[in-house]
Amino acid sequence: MPDLANLLTFALVALGMVLTPGPNMIYLVSRSISQGPKAGLISLAGVAVGFIFYVGCAAFGITALLMAVPYAYDALRYAGALYLFYMAWQAVRPGGRSPFQVRELPRSSPRTLFTMGLVTNLLNPKIAVMYVSLLPQFIQPDHGSVLTQSLALGMTQVAVSLSVNALIALMAGSIAGFLAGRPLWMVAQRWLMGTVLAGLAMRMALESRR
Repeated sequence: MPDLANLLTFALVALGMVLTPGPNMIYLVSRSISQGPKAGLISLAGVAVGFIFYVGCAAFGITALLMAVPYAYDALRYAGALYLFYMAWQAVRPGGRSPFQVRELPRSSPRTLFTMGLVTNLLNPKIAVMYVSLLPQFIQPDHGSVLTQSLALGMTQVAVSLSVNALIALMAGSIAGFLAGRPLWMVAQRWLMGTVLAGLAMRMALESRR
C-alpha cells in the first residue's frame, strides 16, 4: 500500500481534477436539473462504473497497451469527439432546448440514465491518459505490490470523484427553479452549453497523443 502522505497528495490532485469542468460534469448537471437529483445520482453510478473500468485497465496494464496502439487510441478519441459534437448540436439546433430547462418530457429510465453516464465516461480518452500518466508518479516500488498500490490509488480517485460529483448533482437540482422564470437565461445557457461542448469536441479531435 502507498504511504499515507503519498495517498493524501494523490487525493488532492484527484480533487483538483474533478473540480475541472468536463463532459462528465456537464452531463451530470444537465440530468440533475432536467430530471431531478435522483436522475443525476443514477447517471453518476454509470460514470462510476466507467472509472472503475479504467482503474482496472490501468492497474493491469491494458490501458498502456491501448496507448501504444495508435489506431485503437484514435478510434476512442474520435468516437468521443463525435459524441460531444452530437450533444452540442442538440443544444443549439433550431427548436432545440436546453438540458437545464424545466419542462415536461418523457423521462429517461434508470437504465438509460446509467448507460449514458457510463458512455459519457468511457468515450473520454483523457481518462485513460490520466491513469497512464498520473498513477505511475505515485507508485512506490519499495512499498509493496505495484498492483495493490495502483488499485488503492485508483479507488482513491474514484472515491473523491464520486463524493464531489454527488454533491454537484444534488446542488444542481435547486438551479431549476431559478432558471424556470428566466427564458433569456435559458437561451444564453443553451448556446453556452453548445459552445463548450463543441470546443471540448474540437480539442479532443485535434489533440495528439501524449
